[in-house]
Amino acid sequence: MSNTTPAAVAPIGAQKKIGDIILDVKNISLSFGGVKALTDISFNVREHEVRAIIGPNGAGKSSMLNCINGVYTPQQGSITFRGQAFKHMDSHQVAVMGIGRTFQNLALFKGMSVLDNIMSGRNLKIKSNIFMQALRIGPAEREEIMHREAVERIIDFLEIQAFRKTPVGQLPYGLQKRVDLGRALAMEPQVLLLDEPMAGMNVEEKQDMCRFVLDVNEEFGTTIVLIEHDMGVVMDISDRVVVLDYGKKIGDGTPEEVRNSPEVISAYLGTSH
Repeated sequence: MSNTTPAAVAPIGAQKKIGDIILDVKNISLSFGGVKALTDISFNVREHEVRAIIGPNGAGKSSMLNCINGVYTPQQGSITFRGQAFKHMDSHQVAVMGIGRTFQNLALFKGMSVLDNIMSGRNLKIKSNIFMQALRIGPAEREEIMHREAVERIIDFLEIQAFRKTPVGQLPYGLQKRVDLGRALAMEPQVLLLDEPMAGMNVEEKQDMCRFVLDVNEEFGTTIVLIEHDMGVVMDISDRVVVLDYGKKIGDGTPEEVRNSPEVISAYLGTSH
């Protein structure tokens, strides 16, 4: 079965199986000049779980994701993916390894259709050269058909069939976020990094995105690492939560453990919670 085809949905009430450690972050420190963005951060991510990273603005959450997917190179520490440590790797190399990413600020091609935007996420999978693609001859044509079928399955999965030929710039913000998720899924990542996927959404849009994130995790089997400010979302969909504050880790555990941590309450949640 192709990795792009969702697996059979688990029966309602079935216990999700959390696997072994797939991503191990150890003692990461990152500085920009004299400013410390991250200080000695360690945590791990287990296969098939939803792992949330929370903290106030400026806590270092996005910097942490940027270290994981190769945008930044930390001065200290190591990141290991499926037993393979990687250093000095760019985003393309990390993506080839199987780590995908969405960004807080959408970087979609606004003048291109939904279909073509999601199709751009298949670039890593395309084997034929540009010349063969342009002429659509032999293996290139068969490959394009295969990739388009994969993209159509993602469009069906995200329930955006009605907008497949619509330029992305004409879509409401919530649907653009869905397209961004689709483009990341087109890479067939083993681990998907989501940087505030619900930011700027209304309640209904958040509910839809939560459902899609959980479906990606449960049906595709994709491991999720999620940055999110909405604590209701975090507590509802996460298996484990790591908490950052001023670039340091101040909490790590289940949502319930984090919710009840005095240090987390003081630094982030507030005493009213």
